[in-house]
Amino acid sequence: MATQFQRSPASLQQVLELARELSPIEKLRLIETLAPDLETALQRSTEKVAPRRSLRGMFRGCSISSEEIDELRQEMWGSFPPDDL
Repeated sequence: MATQFQRSPASLQQVLELARELSPIEKLRLIETLAPDLETALQRSTEKVAPRRSLRGMFRGCSISSEEIDELRQEMWGSFPPDDL
């Protein structure tokens, strides 16, 4: 059965304005009511995230000498700051 009146979803600003009108006890009850829903939503979102892969050993076998690093630094930063500033 369709209702005669359809409500549009409340905006965050509207909810905050209404919540500010509550007494401190009512605000606490509101938080206690919303907290389990938030906890459930957060648990679901973290379950969907793939575990992070360790970066340990990522550069194993890669050998760059300090001379090569110095050369690349000079190449990158050699024209800094630009003359046209």
